[in-house]
Amino acid sequence: MGLKDIPNIISLLRMALVPPVVILLLNGYYGWALLVFVSAGLSDGLDGYLAKRFGWRSRLGAILDPLADKLLLVASYLTLGWLGQLPLWLVAVVVGRDIVIVAGAVAYHYRISQFHPMPSVLSKINTLAQILLIITVLVMHGLFALPAWIMSVLMFTVLITTLLSGLGYVWVWGMRALHAREDRSHD
Repeated sequence: MGLKDIPNIISLLRMALVPPVVILLLNGYYGWALLVFVSAGLSDGLDGYLAKRFGWRSRLGAILDPLADKLLLVASYLTLGWLGQLPLWLVAVVVGRDIVIVAGAVAYHYRISQFHPMPSVLSKINTLAQILLIITVLVMHGLFALPAWIMSVLMFTVLITTLLSGLGYVWVWGMRALHAREDRSHD
């Protein structure tokens, strides 16, 4: 292991923060869960900065980084849904999108060609909205009350960006698969 492995180690550490976040939430320690969740978010920024700044990018890192993010987000959404802090329909949409994307990526990888994850701008907006919604829930239950309209706006934003980015992935990768199959049939 060398310096170039630091971003991957940070991603693994972020994955290790998922169980503490879930345990803290289940026990009602929203303030502490917020602290751990934000720490995980900061580590995401750090590993991304290091990978870009020093060229410490790797195929493993390209998988670990988004996987760590998704594990944290999905676990947080499932737990907050279980606790009744987020509506189950929204949790189902968020988790369902991720299941469709992962299933599509696996199918593309094994049936068409090697899959190279490329998040769209809309997907990045969606991830930001999902993070802001979790932070808002944790702030409201762990620190202080916020106006109800903030939750409504964030839930609507998460719903719309989740649906649109999910459809975008299906469209883009579906078209790539179709073109790849057409190219193969012409060879």
